[in-house]
Amino acid sequence: MTNGVLHVHSAPPALCPHVEWAVAGIVGMPVNFAWSGQPAAPGTLCAELDWQARAGTAGAITSALAGWNRLRFEVTEDSSPGCDAVRYCYTPELGTFSASTSANGDIMVPEDRLRAVMSLCAATGSPLETEVSRLLGTAWDNELEPFRRAADGAPVRWLNATG
Repeated sequence: MTNGVLHVHSAPPALCPHVEWAVAGIVGMPVNFAWSGQPAAPGTLCAELDWQARAGTAGAITSALAGWNRLRFEVTEDSSPGCDAVRYCYTPELGTFSASTSANGDIMVPEDRLRAVMSLCAATGSPLETEVSRLLGTAWDNELEPFRRAADGAPVRWLNATG
């Protein structure tokens, strides 16, 4: 078992029940989000759900929700035996970003990805800063930050799944 958090940064009201159904199907129990208005995108709602479930749940949630055209979200999952901590981000404009994270939430970039970026930069002349920025998900952070800030103070709901 591991812990995680789903942050739905913006969702049209019509999608909210579908988000709840999708997450409930993954965690195996009903969920009820405390939806509130998202000031960064008037007319949309945001919610946060803390969960406890099997390792890999964050990836399953991301797979279920990614591609929903007007939804912005992040899912984090704490490390568990044999599994690194992970963070997934999704925006309609950028698609999905995923990365392993450290205990304090920093993005951890594996050495093979760094070597690939260095080779790419050497071969194409692309600036190293640009490629490292992609590895760190800077574009997703830039797009989601206004939604994160606007939703500060939103209520948090805890979910514990067993089995």
